[in-house]
Amino acid sequence: MKTAVMTDTNSGISVEAGKTKGIYVLPMPVIIDNNDYLEGTNVTHSDLYEAMNKGLDVRTSQPSVGIVEDMWKGILSEGYDEIVYIPMSSALSSSCESASGYAQKYEGKIHIVDNHRISVSLMESVYDAKAMADSGMSASEIKERLEKNAYDASIYITVNSLEYLKKSGRVTAAGAAVATVINLKPILTIQGEKLDAFSKIRGMIKARLKMIDALAYDLATRFSNIPKEKLQLATAGTFQSDEDAENWRIQVKEAFPDYLEPYYYPLSCSIACHTGVDTCGIGVIVLDR
Repeated sequence: MKTAVMTDTNSGISVEAGKTKGIYVLPMPVIIDNNDYLEGTNVTHSDLYEAMNKGLDVRTSQPSVGIVEDMWKGILSEGYDEIVYIPMSSALSSSCESASGYAQKYEGKIHIVDNHRISVSLMESVYDAKAMADSGMSASEIKERLEKNAYDASIYITVNSLEYLKKSGRVTAAGAAVATVINLKPILTIQGEKLDAFSKIRGMIKARLKMIDALAYDLATRFSNIPKEKLQLATAGTFQSDEDAENWRIQVKEAFPDYLEPYYYPLSCSIACHTGVDTCGIGVIVLDR
């Protein structure tokens, strides 16, 4: 069986990067000031940050059934027998559930993976899936393996402003106002299913150190039996300057010198719409390849 691997831009993999690695990437919709865009196609991260800085309304939506099915049909027409589609976690978006519904009429050719991941953790599972497909594993075997290892990752994220979490209803207006006055930075975590509150720290500098401490604890407990060469550290964010992004990556690298060198990827536009600019994140993912 010839198996294709597909994901969406919430993985942090761009459409162009996917092409170079033999992975099909669906651009996610972004709505700016009531105008529809597709990430990486006609809107960039910089475009989105500029819109948010101007106070424009930014929103996300799931891709339409037509766009998803057109992509599936196109992949199958290229000679693939089946597709492994790995969207963002079902706990964070309805895209996964919707795709599962669309897939029912494809007679088992489309396998939807819900391994409860997003951003860099989703990216690594996509690369794992590609390695599995290249080794000859079937779509059903890849789906089973990815879902079995779904929780072999840990992510922490700190938002610089609560404005966009307030707009999405995840934080009350009163709570956001108080936090802004006292410079309180919420640290959120994804240990699997959902985005949960982890801590609240005054100031971004202290919040970053707290995230590093949290990851160090995970490495010493949850991941202590995993060989270091199988643990990929990663940083992510919505930094408006490359220098700020690199400084955050270097800070993490220096905190964990004995592990694989961390990389930095910008959070997808869909995620950025909920976090705002100058958000930073850190994570570790167990590699399965």
